[in-house]
Amino acid sequence: MSPELVSSKEDSVLKAIISDIHANLEALIAVMAHIDDQGIDEIICLGDIVGYGPNPAECVDIVRDRCRIVIRGNHDEALIHGPIGFTPMAKEAIEWTRKKLQPRFWKSGSKERWTFLENLQTQDTWNGYLLVHGSPRDPTSEYIMDREVHLGDPQKFTEIFSSFDKICFVGHTHIPGVFYEGPHFVPQREIEGPFAYDGQKAVINVGSVGQPRDRDPRACYLTVQPDDDVFQYHRVDYDADATRQRIYSIPPLNNQLGDRLLDGF
Repeated sequence: MSPELVSSKEDSVLKAIISDIHANLEALIAVMAHIDDQGIDEIICLGDIVGYGPNPAECVDIVRDRCRIVIRGNHDEALIHGPIGFTPMAKEAIEWTRKKLQPRFWKSGSKERWTFLENLQTQDTWNGYLLVHGSPRDPTSEYIMDREVHLGDPQKFTEIFSSFDKICFVGHTHIPGVFYEGPHFVPQREIEGPFAYDGQKAVINVGSVGQPRDRDPRACYLTVQPDDDVFQYHRVDYDADATRQRIYSIPPLNNQLGDRLLDGF
């Protein structure tokens, strides 16, 4: 089943949901500008503000200032508690990020940033929607992958869909799209324009601002008309090469973390 495409109501109040910024300042600035152009004044972040990218402090400051609700991602958690189960590349990036963000009395704002990241919640509800980073079963760390629709454990999806009433928003995989009961997955590239909740439960992956992995390098986020249960994906161009060059300039960050920004994978 595909999303029910609808016409967006011009007088409906829009909200924005972002996720997986991964310290990519260029992408975050571009997305925030796109959000501002639509007059949106309420933003939700589903986590992974840090990790992989070269500008963790700046990205944390923007999210703290702009987002009403912020959920803890697995990289945010790894920053505070240690990168358990991370690849060597991801672990090195988190260790570098920790050195950049650890509180120091001579680093302005460092204590406030660290406290903010320490206190992030693992899940929340908003307008009847469930907000998590990974999955209702494991809000911070479990992946819901499109390939699992055909090759995974069906019981996983049964348990996931029994965990919420209407819509669950997630990030984590960096692959935008909609999972329906069945299960069935519709990737973002097949969804043209606004789509609506039609009474069927759905897990909506909002995609990644800072490191898309659906072979589209543009930043991705979702807008919501909460009064009407209408949603729309947005892809935003940004200067990915500038981020890549900054990653290249930081030896603890693997060059692959910059290269993958150019092909969205």
